[in-house]
Amino acid sequence: MTGALVAVVGPSGSGKDAVIDCARAHFEDDVRLVFPQRVITRPAGAGEDHIPVSEAEFAGLEDAGDFAVHWDAHGLRYGVPRHVADAVEQGCVAVVNVSRAAMAGLDATFSNVYLVRVTVAEEVRRARILSRGRETSDDALARLNRPDPAPGHPVALEIVNDRALTDAGDALVAFLEEVVVASGRRRGEPHLVGGGTEGHRR
Repeated sequence: MTGALVAVVGPSGSGKDAVIDCARAHFEDDVRLVFPQRVITRPAGAGEDHIPVSEAEFAGLEDAGDFAVHWDAHGLRYGVPRHVADAVEQGCVAVVNVSRAAMAGLDATFSNVYLVRVTVAEEVRRARILSRGRETSDDALARLNRPDPAPGHPVALEIVNDRALTDAGDALVAFLEEVVVASGRRRGEPHLVGGGTEGHRR
């Protein structure tokens, strides 16, 4: 594979989808990057623009091998469509919000995986989760108290999303530009683009 998967992780309420949306808008016309929808056993509604399916439909897609990777969390099932792996194999950089519980599956499917972690102060995260209204109070508390399922996995970039959303979005954009350049090098393309990243490197 010459492309890469950028896996954006972080606790519920850290603002992962909002940060990804900033990067999606920036790269809207750039064919080198893809921002695929996830398949989720959750009805369509406010929040993430996903592909809603029933439990039975999800199981059918799973049995047919239509997911590049899938996982369960918070009483829901999540899947990344198989075509994402095809796009990466053809040289694209795919950006996906994933659970750390899925990291083993990502490493088994994609040769080049970069982990970006989004964090935020605990009181801000709590306020965001409780204000979304997507879950019952018990479910919201379960999200708040869920431990990190893969604390030891190396992180390529950490973004602290506690200032303006544009700051966090710019940090992800700068990082993705570097990943695109690295993917071009693997394809033997000349190095035409430079630049650093904002945020905290590890």
